[in-house]
Amino acid sequence: MPKQKTHKGAAKRFKVTGSGKIRHRKAWRGHNRYKKSSARWRRLQGMETLEGGDAKRAKRLLGR
Repeated sequence: MPKQKTHKGAAKRFKVTGSGKIRHRKAWRGHNRYKKSSARWRRLQGMETLEGGDAKRAKRLLGR
């Protein structure tokens, strides 16, 4: 049986932690930074953990 290929679009968006959780960048960070308040911009910093079915789907795309 052939190897399963990693979904490259998912690989660029998600990272797997040492414990196996899936991390992703928060939404609304792409552009138009100056129309967002400083508080909103700070809240959107950092990474978030995927939960439930989203995490399950991402793991399958990443071949885990």
